[in-house]
Amino acid sequence: MELELRHLRAICAIADAGSLSRAAVRLGVTQPALTMLLARVEEAVGGRLFVRDRAGARPTDLGDNALRQARLLLADLDTFAADLAARSVGARPPRVASAHLACLSRIVDVLEEHFPSGDLTVQVESSTLVLCNLLERAQADLAIIGQLDNQELPLSADIHRRTIIPKFPIFVALSHAHPLAARPEIALEDLADERWICPPGADDGSLAALRAMCRKAGFTPKIRFHVPSGGGTDLIAAGHAIRLVDPGSNPATCAIRPLKNDPSTGRLLLAWHRQSFPEDTIRTLCHNLAQAYTTHAQESPTYAHWWQSHPEAHPWTP
Repeated sequence: MELELRHLRAICAIADAGSLSRAAVRLGVTQPALTMLLARVEEAVGGRLFVRDRAGARPTDLGDNALRQARLLLADLDTFAADLAARSVGARPPRVASAHLACLSRIVDVLEEHFPSGDLTVQVESSTLVLCNLLERAQADLAIIGQLDNQELPLSADIHRRTIIPKFPIFVALSHAHPLAARPEIALEDLADERWICPPGADDGSLAALRAMCRKAGFTPKIRFHVPSGGGTDLIAAGHAIRLVDPGSNPATCAIRPLKNDPSTGRLLLAWHRQSFPEDTIRTLCHNLAQAYTTHAQESPTYAHWWQSHPEAHPWTP
């Protein structure tokens, strides 16, 4: 068997992820398929590339050598492809996909400043899975993605990622008339008897994350309503339901409160096709997106206190 680029990307993904299961998610393949591919590669090179046990996958001496050469070859290929692809993307406005963020208008301001052609397109999605699929299918050139703790992103090695915001919390929205609305923060266990609106984009693991979070607090959430992203505000205002929300949300008809001890957090990422944008463009874009998010957080009456008291969420700030 002759080695192909997909084989090199696969062994690099296994080394980076530390296990075949996590690497399979990143590559968008099944674990059995990746295991078979690795076996064929090891047969082709004449030795084991990884030691595999319950702790994961660790490169052997032969594996270390193969990985060094694979990374060099892939870096050279990416440099070659980036020069060609950057010319192609530069000939048309980039297609951007974004999570449904409370600071979306500021995000668009930054994007329009970076890509001033006037024909920029932005597709907003609540599902992390949909955002990843748009990138994988080349229907978007870059995406702004919110990743919850312990959530795996189904992105292949061809997609690069960079952190915009290393940590953000999840808040809860409830009626202003709710007895708990008078508290500056709410303990999750005090919401055990509430009726919940299902998180938007539940197919991406957000519903499972809500259930896991509540399970740790000693209860199972009662999911009563399924509404589109951005909907359900009237249900909350009338006291029929509560839901998890972006910490920067500020609907006048609802009370937005932090959850005590931050039982759920995430991070904000920029993801893009590795060949599509120069490094300096990505670096500047990430910095400006972070600054836009920071401005929104600092001006938000519901988010400002949390933001100011958690410097680890914005380590670039002096």
